[in-house]
Amino acid sequence: MSDGATEPAPVSYKGWRGIRRAFGTPSAFVMLLLGFGSGLPFLPIASMTLSTRLRDDGLDLGSIGLISLASFFYLLKFLWAPLIDRYAFPLTAFLGRRRSWLLASQLVVGASLAALALVRPDLGVGSLVGWVLVGSFAGATQDSAVDAYRIEIAPASAQAALAATYTLGYRIGLILAGAGALYLAEFRGWTAAYLGIALLMLLPVVATLVCREPVAPEATVERRIDVIGAFWQPFTSFFSRNGLALGLVLLAFVGLFKFPDQVIGVMAGPFYLDAGYSKADIATVSKLYGIWLGIGGAFLGGVGVAAFGFRRMLLLAVVGVALSNLAFLLMARFPSELWAFYAAITADNLFQGFAGTVLVAFMSSLTDRNFTATQYALLVSLANLPGKFVGGVSGYIVEATSYGMFFLSSALTVVPALLLLGWLWPRIAESQAPPAAGAAALPPH
Repeated sequence: MSDGATEPAPVSYKGWRGIRRAFGTPSAFVMLLLGFGSGLPFLPIASMTLSTRLRDDGLDLGSIGLISLASFFYLLKFLWAPLIDRYAFPLTAFLGRRRSWLLASQLVVGASLAALALVRPDLGVGSLVGWVLVGSFAGATQDSAVDAYRIEIAPASAQAALAATYTLGYRIGLILAGAGALYLAEFRGWTAAYLGIALLMLLPVVATLVCREPVAPEATVERRIDVIGAFWQPFTSFFSRNGLALGLVLLAFVGLFKFPDQVIGVMAGPFYLDAGYSKADIATVSKLYGIWLGIGGAFLGGVGVAAFGFRRMLLLAVVGVALSNLAFLLMARFPSELWAFYAAITADNLFQGFAGTVLVAFMSSLTDRNFTATQYALLVSLANLPGKFVGGVSGYIVEATSYGMFFLSSALTVVPALLLLGWLWPRIAESQAPPAAGAAALPPH
């Protein structure tokens, strides 16, 4: 893996021989481990593992929804991504610009997971919220650094392999942090579950230490050297490339694309428990069976974009994500029935994985490589921000209505995204589709 400071001479990645060559590169294996490190902390810090733990400890739904807002750093990482683009992290700068941020963030993520293992939510949530804040900041920083590393470590013709191995590693991390943590919590308790996840963060740490630093891309725009320029230029570059009107509509569309899915994320774990399923049931169906369906959906999305272009796949993804929310009505109608759980998870995770790949491929086509971390972080944050904030009050919505009404209304929130896509339809050039046939899916609930 660590075999020099520069990339080897460019090679062809076309055809089956090229695919084998791309997947066999050290960079592909590195992305597997870095993807694993990105997926590992998301559920126990910002999503279902945390909310399931809190419900298991007796917290009410309203409090769980509000506590979920403590992970908001995952949504605001574009605010400090310009620093990741411009500078190395001071204490680990000897590793290079990308690896310095990777190592620092991975160590803090591991420490925050270990601290969360020792807190007692039933005795007060103050320290838990504090460590969720620390962990989400470090996890978001790690994600930004990994995204930039992935785009810069290899040419565009090899990005499909890197995206696919990243996706596989990310999903394996989700399996261990979801199903693995729930199984451990069932039989050993939540302290053992969180300590186990913290120890697994050593794998991406080792990968960061032995992998090579990507060569910085040659600047195609004149960069300002001051801090204000580091923050301002990535945003002005985006609008200068797309124009003000198109740029604003693109950002709004990205923000609403997965809104129906994102808004129900916080309530997923509590809903499974309230529907009568054990932690072992949730681990088996949602975090083992469901994760592999998500991987399959992700690769279907990549094939769809490569074969048919963006527009039709964006439409299919938007509608599919909204309709998949209705599948949860089966679980509300038939609580404790495993067949209903499997049916809902099949629809949800398949379309979730599909939509995540389509969206990431679309966002990648909008990113200027001069500002990789910043622009991509902005788009990813927008893809999660609206749903995350509504998810913060979703517990109160459920308590005021019902789970069934909540899922039905969440599906109807697809309408604004469809209207924006209609306006964008003649303005999306199918030729913009990147060479990558697959892309890393956005974090699921």
